[in-house]
Amino acid sequence: MEETLKSLSMDYLNLLINGQAFSDVTFSVEGRLVHAHRCILAARSLFFRSFFCGTDSPPPGLLSSPRGGGASPGASGGTVVPVNSVSYEVFLLMLQFMYSGQVSVVPQKHEPRPNCGDRGCWHTYCTAAVDLALDTLAAARSFGVKQLEQITEKQLASMVEKASIEDVMKVLMASRQQDMQQLWATCSHLVAKSGLPAEVLAKHLPIDVVARIEELRLKSSFARRPSFVARHPHQLDVAGPAADLEDHHHKIRRMRRALDSSDVELVKLMVMGEGLNLDDALALHYAVESCTREVVKALLELGAADVNCPAGPTGKTPLHIAAEMVSPDMVAVLLDHHADPNVRTVDGVTPLEILRNLTSDFLFKGAVPGLSHIEPNKLRLCLELVQSAALVMSREEANSGGGNGGAGNSPRAAIYPRMNPEIAACSLSLDSRMVYLNLGMAAQFGSKMNDGGGDESLSSRPQGGGGGVGPSSIYPSHGFP
Repeated sequence: MEETLKSLSMDYLNLLINGQAFSDVTFSVEGRLVHAHRCILAARSLFFRSFFCGTDSPPPGLLSSPRGGGASPGASGGTVVPVNSVSYEVFLLMLQFMYSGQVSVVPQKHEPRPNCGDRGCWHTYCTAAVDLALDTLAAARSFGVKQLEQITEKQLASMVEKASIEDVMKVLMASRQQDMQQLWATCSHLVAKSGLPAEVLAKHLPIDVVARIEELRLKSSFARRPSFVARHPHQLDVAGPAADLEDHHHKIRRMRRALDSSDVELVKLMVMGEGLNLDDALALHYAVESCTREVVKALLELGAADVNCPAGPTGKTPLHIAAEMVSPDMVAVLLDHHADPNVRTVDGVTPLEILRNLTSDFLFKGAVPGLSHIEPNKLRLCLELVQSAALVMSREEANSGGGNGGAGNSPRAAIYPRMNPEIAACSLSLDSRMVYLNLGMAAQFGSKMNDGGGDESLSSRPQGGGGGVGPSSIYPSHGFP
């Protein structure tokens, strides 16, 4: 019996696939023609039955009057019925279900979608999958395909369990508008459990919906999560199955797309509603390297990222990255939020040493390949900013230690002892004077050297300190997708 029904389903579906074969009605959707059969549509949908009989007018904006020499909807021949407010993809999905009784309301795996930038996404619960399901649900309700409506509603209820919080709120509003009580209950519980405070919800939901969410929290005794959960910077919540790891990487990709579009509010939602850890995701490192100063500042002001978080096997902090980039804007905003200029990588290199090495290379090598991107004024400004911050920290530590070497109790201080503040001030002033006097001249001198007029003994001068640290990207070595 099952094989017989499956064969019957495929036979009917072939009528739709073959286009004009025995077709007696044609729809125009987004400028494309779809050939169908009135008897099948009328049997599967009360809406189409009434439309073809001419007893009821369709809702405004759904179907337009047929074109083709004034033919009535029930006439055959050249009748073309324009379809409005429904996409071509959704209309075909609905017809596929009406003909065969079977449908998959999810995009094809790895199919490029305009609302999902991840090329490797399986589209099981991403924004593209949720949007397609919502559009199909709306079409099924509009055209009176009750069974498709029920199937899609169940699929959405399954999707929202793993969907992003913004997609859950989107489904919540759709279920409210279409009076789907079960889907509303599922989504409202998820939003209530998310821990998003009322003031954040009010930016995305109507006030009466926020009030109902707060009421549900009180009745259900949902403990509101702290705004930002403090965790160890290297503690990952992805030690479980491979699905959890994929979910973690999916969150990171969404976070980066949000940062690329300067949508820090979305990142805040992910932190508060989905438990995204910005340090695990290297959010600040990525923002420093790829985004604007305003995005980095807004991210720091969330209070959810450690400005001195070490990244990867090298242990670079965001300030290390900004120093390698020779970006005064990034250096300044990080220092304004208490970035430590003396923190060391695994190799023992500080941001200050990176800038000193770059300055030394520029002074004695000039604009050689690998350093040609450096602007002397920016390098000078970065060095001054980091030097000033290091001097202030040295003085503060000396004062807090009461002249008793209080910082010496730190294990790091035992390995890398702090410089005496007076000596540090002298050294920093000397560095500043050297940069002011020589850096601009060195650029011109380096250009002459590249033309063959320089002394090779200077160009072969060995580097000191940190071993020639140059600008680099930290992301490829981390293996993030």
